[in-house]
Amino acid sequence: MEKFKNKVALITGGTKGIGKGVAEALLELGMNVAITSRTLTAAEKAAEELNKSGKGKALGVKADVRSMESQVQAVDAVLKEFGQIDVLVANAGLGHFASITDLTADEWQETIDTNLTGVFYSVKACLNELKSSKGYIFTISSLAGTNFFANGSAYNASKFGLTGFTQAIMLDLRQDDVKVSTIMPGSVATHFNGNEPSKEDAWKIQSEDIGELVVDLLKMNPRTLPSKIEVRPSKPPKK
Repeated sequence: MEKFKNKVALITGGTKGIGKGVAEALLELGMNVAITSRTLTAAEKAAEELNKSGKGKALGVKADVRSMESQVQAVDAVLKEFGQIDVLVANAGLGHFASITDLTADEWQETIDTNLTGVFYSVKACLNELKSSKGYIFTISSLAGTNFFANGSAYNASKFGLTGFTQAIMLDLRQDDVKVSTIMPGSVATHFNGNEPSKEDAWKIQSEDIGELVVDLLKMNPRTLPSKIEVRPSKPPKK
């Protein structure tokens, strides 16, 4: 659609999985995307792959969401290349899963710093640009942000917090014409937590499905805002 041509999205953790699936969908719309990774090599390699198929342009940027300074530098790199930011997809995340008996302080801190504080940094770093463009913020939470489970204390805490954070800033920003939605997927066929996607994951949500959802939300009439969206596999295997 013509209205999306040359719009710019910043996607944290965009080199694989959900982030890359969203990048592919936005590029197909004609948008430009910047994808971040903690290593420049990974970011540039993924951007090179994306540039082979999309209608827009992909840029690889080195950034660590756990650092406010790093996120500010990432935003500066995007502005230098594209001049604007219209969409933020706060996707970067990780998981440590263990009983509270075994969960270490470092694992707890890394989970919270990445999944929750990292989103705060990402939003703060590009908020002025998003206000200027009357843009859209997407956070990638999880059904773990509403459903708790054993061995999930760190991950649950981070995603419950992320869901709450996102809904609060949605209320903060809607009078500035900045839309905010959190997407809460169930099982997704990605590399998350060491998984290697295979045909055994065919029943799961696919990364491109989340990309399609983001596009659908961007296309929705601006008078309507789906602020919290739960998505799950239609037919998981019977236990």
